[in-house]
Parts: sequence; structure tokens; C-alpha cells
Amino acid sequence: MVRRKWLIFLGLLMLVLSTVACEFSASTANIGDAWLSDSEDGGTRVTTFAQDAVFYAFVDLKNAPEDTTLKAVWIAVDAEGVDPNFVINETEFTSGSNVVTFNLSNNNLWPVGKYRVEIYLNGKLDKTLDFEVR
Repeated sequence: MVRRKWLIFLGLLMLVLSTVACEFSASTANIGDAWLSDSEDGGTRVTTFAQDAVFYAFVDLKNAPEDTTLKAVWIAVDAEGVDPNFVINETEFTSGSNVVTFNLSNNNLWPVGKYRVEIYLNGKLDKTLDFEVR
């Protein structure tokens, strides 16, 4: 009788563990560093841009499988003539470990004000980079 209860317990435990294992996915992917630049090579880190600049956001993706997704959401937080927290653009990219570059340009001058780019790793907000246009 004790042996039968033990086998039933082990069977239930195996069922629970296999169910949990199927629903659990862990990724070692992480953002080692993220920064803004006004140059395409990312050599100069900035937090202030000119009105005619191209915004570059660099994300150093570490320990990432090839199907890791990064998304950049560019937001005008408080800029002249723009609704507060206006989402300008969203770009998603799939990559493995690498330095990923996002950029945003404008055919006109950027309105003066405060901006932000939010970096999402596999669908979850991971980094926020604030900057200004003067």
C-alpha cells in the first residue's frame, strides 16, 4: 500500500514538473550597455542633440540566442508643438549577441524638448534613455 502511494506521488510530481518545464523559458540574453550617439559609429555618447541630427541608439546585446528580439520605441516626452508622450516610431529587430543600432531621422527639424527611447528585450522594457533636442 505504501509503495502504491509512493508511485502515485512520483507520477504526479513528474506530471507537474513536465508541465512547468514546458511553460518555463529562460533566456540568458541581457543588455550589457545602451547609449545614444549623434554619429553612425556610436563613438561619441550624447544626451543632447541638434534639431537637424539623426538619433542613434546602440544596444550591446550579450549572451543572446539568435531569436532574441529588441525593440526601440522613440517618444517625444515634452517637445514644442507635440502632444506629451507622443510615440514617434517603433522598430523591432531580431538578433543574437551583437551591438544593435537603432536610428531615427526627420526630414524637418526636430522640435526642441525632451525625448526618450525605450529599449525592450524579448517584449519587456529593459532600458530607458532620456535625451534632449536644443
